[in-house]
Amino acid sequence: MRFLNLFRMKVDYYEKALVFKNGQLVNVLDAGTHWVNPFATIVRYDVTELFYHQTDLDLLLQCDALADRMNVVTIADHEIAIEYKSDNYNTVLNPGKYAYWKEGNELRHDIIDLNEIEVDSSISRKVLQKPHVAAHLNVYKIDSFEGAVLHVDGEFVKTLAPGSHYFWKGEQITSVSRVDMRKQVVEVSGQELLTADKATIRMSLFARYQVVDLTKALVETKDHYHQLYITLQLGLREYIGQHTLDQLLRNKTTIGPYIMDYASEKAESLGITLLDCGIKDIILPGDIKEIMNQVLIAEKKAQANTIMRREETASTRSLLNTAKLMSDNEMLFKLKEMEYMEKIADKVGEITVNGGSRVVDQLRELVGTK
Repeated sequence: MRFLNLFRMKVDYYEKALVFKNGQLVNVLDAGTHWVNPFATIVRYDVTELFYHQTDLDLLLQCDALADRMNVVTIADHEIAIEYKSDNYNTVLNPGKYAYWKEGNELRHDIIDLNEIEVDSSISRKVLQKPHVAAHLNVYKIDSFEGAVLHVDGEFVKTLAPGSHYFWKGEQITSVSRVDMRKQVVEVSGQELLTADKATIRMSLFARYQVVDLTKALVETKDHYHQLYITLQLGLREYIGQHTLDQLLRNKTTIGPYIMDYASEKAESLGITLLDCGIKDIILPGDIKEIMNQVLIAEKKAQANTIMRREETASTRSLLNTAKLMSDNEMLFKLKEMEYMEKIADKVGEITVNGGSRVVDQLRELVGTK
């Protein structure tokens, strides 16, 4: 009989030792003192750390002594695991198989299926903001004045309220469409339009609107803003084509209400409420503007002539009435003579009269009396 010279080794309380013979795992040594074959290979491990060995883990776990002392975490290709140590975040494990010593570890692993898309509300937002976790997330921030809808692989799923929303990056593709829910203005400017009497004008229209239905605006409608613009443009063209230039200039305040009536129902089908609209400006071509100015001048001249004739008629009528009164009353005639003499005297600086005794006769001739 031949006896081997065994050697004595000590395994510390925080360690485990694996004994290999001819490359095969034959035993696991716990903390304490052991006698070991000198031809065996000893590998020490810290029980507080992740177990790692160059040999395939599945082969090693065929040794019952090791399998009984290990906790094994298996993570599929579509999963990750969030690791907690003493209930505090530690790290993230990617797909693979991981082994931990049962002794000396207070580890917990939450397996996350990335294909679930929705993030469980039980996961702390602080954990989701960790770099290793955030790398597996799509994060969408919706402002307080915005509305948004979620699409998964191009299919509408739900609407999103303002705030931060977290979704796992899995095989499915998530996307978010958003829209400003505040009151906004759309301007239909520089429209070249033809009136009913074939006059060409340029007109600009503005409208205030607000998105009220996210599903209609972002899911059922493609580019709701552009469609609203086209609706207002068509309504404006329809109105202008039904009226002459004179009618438009005379009744331009009725354009806004007409457009509101024309476009409100169509806007509601886009998820939009039309608040009000009106004409910003009307620009006439140079030749039309010149003609309009000539017409205006002619109208004003005609009005001036009418007023002048009316005043002349009134003045003549007044003179006629005065003449009738003076013909019936000689004293009134004399007073009128004296009034005119006074007016003449105010404008004459000096009067020279020659003729001696005929001075009175000359004065009578001067005032036209006999």
